Amino acid sequence: MRIIVNGQQAYGQAVLEALLERGENVVGVYCAPDKEGKKLDPLKEYALSKDLPVFQPASFKQKEVWDQMASLKPDLGVMAYVILLIPEEALNVPTYGTIQYHPSLLPKHRGPSSINWPIIQGEKKTGLSIFWPDKGLDTGPILLQKEVEITDEDTLGSVYFDKLFSLGVEAMMEAVDLVRAGNAPKLVQDEAQATYEGWCRKSDVEIDWSKSVDEVYNLIRGANPQPGAWTTLEGKKLEIFDCGRLADAGGAPGAVSHVSATGFNVAAEGGQIQVKRIRPEGEKKISAGEFATAGGITNRVHLGS
Repeated sequence: MRIIVNGQQAYGQAVLEALLERGENVVGVYCAPDKEGKKLDPLKEYALSKDLPVFQPASFKQKEVWDQMASLKPDLGVMAYVILLIPEEALNVPTYGTIQYHPSLLPKHRGPSSINWPIIQGEKKTGLSIFWPDKGLDTGPILLQKEVEITDEDTLGSVYFDKLFSLGVEAMMEAVDLVRAGNAPKLVQDEAQATYEGWCRKSDVEIDWSKSVDEVYNLIRGANPQPGAWTTLEGKKLEIFDCGRLADAGGAPGAVSHVSATGFNVAAEGGQIQVKRIRPEGEKKISAGEFATAGGITNRVHLGS
């Protein structure tokens, strides 16, 4: 098949690499426009190293873009991490249509931060979907899905990089094979089960220490490393990344109950958070123990007040 790849960043590059290693006929690569002062997108850089034609339209809503895509005579479009909403006119250019990767078990967690929210909401599993995009946002029929466990130790980073990233590349190759064989499913999503969340932004991940220790723990994990859960210490923002959870009571919500060379504990409802890695406002990430040893925090301080 003649394949066009549309994507960006490391996942887009990994999908393109896997396609080429299999000997697939990639006839064009689409990625986001360059940003002034920023490094080339990894997908673009890799495509150019393989002498593949690269296209970077600012929008896919123009007829000239659809005509240009059609000139490549593609059989299949593969979307690997695409943030732009692509109109159906572009999706339908390839003979067999377009397939897309989404890191959740659709129809749950539609939207751009679909890995953060299941962790933050305390769910025990998530996964990925390869689906046939349509004019909606993550609403098209499902081609295949893969499920993964969310353990108590998982973070946004571990779920994505250790579980969904490589599995997503493999799933995309499986999907391409199903399309080629002519038996790729198109299972309509159950709208009664659908959920949607927007971007997980900094304003969404301020820590409320009066909530249960489980809720606080899930919030920190689901925002690690991005966008970074945060609280305040003496009026300055303090981001918290790696952490643990203790069932022992530690005093009033937000109270620092224990400080040592390995970090410090903060009380929440029903337990404590063991803070292991932080980023003070305007500084780099450091271990919480290093911060404590340098006198950055002491017992009886209250965070978030």
